[in-house]
Amino acid sequence: MRNSVRWTAVALGVVLAASACSSGGSDAASSDGKVTLSYGVWDATQKSAMEELGKAFTKTHPNISIKVELTPWADYWTKLKAAATGGSAPDVFWMNGPNFQLYASNGVIRPLDDDIAKDKVPLSAYPKQLVDLYTYKGKHYGLPKDMDTVGVWYNKALFDAAKVPYPKAGWTWSDFQAAAAKLTDASKGQYGADAELTSFQEYQYDTIAQAGGYVISADGKKSGYDDPKTIEGLRFWTDLIKKKESPDLKTMTDTAPLQLFEAGKIGMYWGGSWDATEFGGNSYTKANVDVAPLPKGEKQATIIHGVANVVSSKTKHADQAWEFVKFLGSKQAADIFGAKGTMPAYNGTQAAWIAAHPQFDLQTFVDELSYAVPFPVSKDTAAWNEEELTYMTKAWNGDESLDKAAKDLAAAMNASLAKE
Repeated sequence: MRNSVRWTAVALGVVLAASACSSGGSDAASSDGKVTLSYGVWDATQKSAMEELGKAFTKTHPNISIKVELTPWADYWTKLKAAATGGSAPDVFWMNGPNFQLYASNGVIRPLDDDIAKDKVPLSAYPKQLVDLYTYKGKHYGLPKDMDTVGVWYNKALFDAAKVPYPKAGWTWSDFQAAAAKLTDASKGQYGADAELTSFQEYQYDTIAQAGGYVISADGKKSGYDDPKTIEGLRFWTDLIKKKESPDLKTMTDTAPLQLFEAGKIGMYWGGSWDATEFGGNSYTKANVDVAPLPKGEKQATIIHGVANVVSSKTKHADQAWEFVKFLGSKQAADIFGAKGTMPAYNGTQAAWIAAHPQFDLQTFVDELSYAVPFPVSKDTAAWNEEELTYMTKAWNGDESLDKAAKDLAAAMNASLAKE
């Protein structure tokens, strides 16, 4: 999951007002009663798996066919906004945590509680953190499709060359920092780790939680960025840059840390469970890397997130769309896409995903669920996501002290939260 696209609650409300008289989704049913549902997704690597799911669904629902509509992540939310404006959003589409409350609060997606109760869908089949993530004012709007936690992907070849023991369960911040120092070799342009700024889910949010801090209060009304423990979680990364054990911000802007890691220039890369597909498809990382749990700070923690399937409030085929979402949230669907895509959210169905990448210790990501921390969100997450980048950039490039940047961010974030 990457950073969300800016779209304020006010702007979305205006969009919906303009489209209030429109009806969206697929065309009406044909004369023979057959229906085609549109299904909006953003990941090209999962498109074939989603099409396979559509075919599997049609086998048991012969009057309903599925048309998978792929829009790359960079354009997904912009296109969805335009579709909502015209009343033509896909019947069913992927939703993420940062955007969910905005879409739910403005009526873009349908609450599913009546359907869930009618068909006795067991919400206990999914991690509670994800069920809660897609609940707004007591109503459930989506069924979790997949989930992701974060681990430390490490280069075994670099560890071997530096004679550093591989990371293992129970290791600490001190262990990580010691390894980063030994893996750094300026003469080879080699860094022990990277302090990426733009991927808060995989970096800052995790260490903030590990330090005992918080990004946003439980009631969604207050920023935690001025909390001393939160600042310590951020300092974990800025210290790596100061010690030159991570590339500086300009280097990471010019060449993404992912590329540096895949080129053998970074020893440890904090990445999600979804990276198994990327690293399994790269000849270098496929042979040279593995994954370990995140190191422990004051406490153990990793961020958990996952995509949910939701139904457009403007679909002409609400009953059929629910049937498809219910199928997508089933054990059968999880078994199908787990072997080809991301880690399924349905409890107990991760074995196929693990088996699909036997060279990596993917059980790591499943084991981390026991101490996973919910992804921080509010009604208009995107507003303060932008502020995170604005203020933290000043600390990452050394223009301001971390303490000042974090406290200024907290003030700006609190102002944004007050407008929700």
